[in-house]
Parts: sequence; C-alpha cells; structure tokens
Amino acid sequence: MKLIRVGESGREKPGVLLKDGTRVDVSGFGRDFDEAFFGGDGLVALGRWLEKSAASAPRFSSRDRLGPPLCRPSKIVCIGLNYRDHAAETGAAIPAEPVIFFKSTTALVGPDDPLVTPRTARKVDWEVELAVVIGQTARYVSEAQALGHVAGYALHNDYSERSFQLERGGQWVKGKSADTFAPLGPFLATRDEIEDPQRLSMWLKVNGEYRQRSTTANMIFGVPVLVSYLSQFMTLLPGDVISTGTPAGVGLGIKPEPVYLAPGDVVELGIEGLGESRQEVLPPA
Repeated sequence: MKLIRVGESGREKPGVLLKDGTRVDVSGFGRDFDEAFFGGDGLVALGRWLEKSAASAPRFSSRDRLGPPLCRPSKIVCIGLNYRDHAAETGAAIPAEPVIFFKSTTALVGPDDPLVTPRTARKVDWEVELAVVIGQTARYVSEAQALGHVAGYALHNDYSERSFQLERGGQWVKGKSADTFAPLGPFLATRDEIEDPQRLSMWLKVNGEYRQRSTTANMIFGVPVLVSYLSQFMTLLPGDVISTGTPAGVGLGIKPEPVYLAPGDVVELGIEGLGESRQEVLPPA
C-alpha cells in the first residue's frame, strides 16, 4: 500500500494512493497513521477494510494538499556521512560506525510545502534521503531481524542550515530542526512495495539543474544495519523515522565555492518507487 494524508496542515485525513493515482479517503477506517496504527494491526486491518470499502469510499481531489504521510512520530533519527562520496566532498573521514543525530519532529511538513528560510540563516542546504519508518518496537534487534521491524519507506529532504550546524557549537541538530526542514512523502510505501531498499535510484534538482544523482546502493551502512544498530542505543517506536543519509552533491560540497539556497529557488527530488516532491524556498516569516 501507499499511505497518504491529505488536507490542511494539522487537519489531515488518512488516505491510500491507488496504482492509477486515485486518492482514496480512508477516514471511515477510523484510525490515523500514528504509533498505535503501525504498532498494532493497522496495516493488516486497513488492507481488509479496503477490500470491502475502497470502491465506495470518498475520493480526495488531486488538487488537495498532501501532508506528511504519517502523524508526528516520537523521533526522527538521522544518519550522517552514510555515503562515501558525501563524506569525501565534505572532507570527513569514512565513519567506522553510523553517525547519529536527531531532527526535531516539529520540522515535519508535507512533500510540496514551501521551505521557510530561518531567521539569520545564511547557508540553507539540500539533502535527498531515503526515510525508513518503523513498524514494530525495536530493542536490541539483530540485523537478520531488522527488516521485520520496518513498516515502509518514504522520500525525505533533510534540509540543513550549515552555519547553524557547523559554526555555532554543539551538535548538528541545531542546523537540522527548523520548521519546514523535514518534508516527507508524497507517500509512505509499505515494505512489500519496495523489493530492495538498497537498489533505489535517487536524484535532486535545484532550479531545474541536477545537483544529486545516486543510488541507495552506495550507502556505507544499509537499512538492516542501521535499524539494528540504533536499537542497541534506544527504543525505536512504531512510526519513528530513520533518515539514512545523503549522497554527494550538496551545496556545501560544491567547488570552488559552496552554493546555498535563496528565496525563490525551487528544489525538486525523487527516489525510485517513492515518488517525487517539490519545495519552493520562501524568505523568513
């Protein structure tokens, strides 16, 4: 299934995207896509409900806003320097273990919502990433067990403000957590929709020019490793998001001088099997 949420920010309704592009309103199912949904029998129960009710359920318009495809999770865990070419372009050593940081859940927005530039920002950067959504509580799981704890996958743009991240002291979370810095979607593809999460092409354009073109095959630490590794340090709850890192081509790595986003710029990105998204950059609110 492809899960979507549609409507005004904060008032989204749950839905399912069919293969022909039809957006089915599944509000009648009675459950939103939250921790209880993913951690219980939500996906199975929704599948049964669709078999009986999809034909008669209301439809969303293609003009209606897409929100993030899941309710605000307990946490967004990000992985830094997880592509060898990205580590090289930033001058960083290849990590021996996954580099972990957090992104505020208040950064979460819909896939086509605008990016609002933070006040005092000078170096806003882009990062196309594969997001993994947890489906079962994970504590001390093995790599062999890891994919069984995954509900599905989504497209994520891990926006960063590099001066906040690298020049203001402390952890990277400062540069990652501004409002609108985590557009997710357009949909959440359940695990059965993606045959191999390590063989997905990915790309990102700024103002129509390709900046990132790669594949998840180039990850240093793959999805099973990341889920297992994180579960040794924290409990991963159903609905939690793991953003798995970005390939080369970020603004910070452009030579001879970095290039960053400015109001009026348009960022477009996509991952094979996970759709596309688009954000227009707005000035500070």
